[in-house]
Amino acid sequence: MSAEVKPLVEINQQAMSLLLRELGVADTVRFLKQFTPGLGDYTQEREALFANQTLEQITDEIERTVSRVVQSAQHRSSTGHSLAL
Repeated sequence: MSAEVKPLVEINQQAMSLLLRELGVADTVRFLKQFTPGLGDYTQEREALFANQTLEQITDEIERTVSRVVQSAQHRSSTGHSLAL
């Protein structure tokens, strides 16, 4: 028993049609972007960005940022405004 081997271009076209039909244009683009490599050298950028910070300083900043976002969301919720992420 042998299975038909479709050309890759045909599989890609079929997959794209399926994604567009099921997810719509915006969500298809969002889905596909996660597989697109970024630009630049993240390791080099990260080393430059965090060169003078300890892990504790970085995590403290993350916690402060998360706290501000949560407080902002709670405030918007209590005033009837929504927060779109």
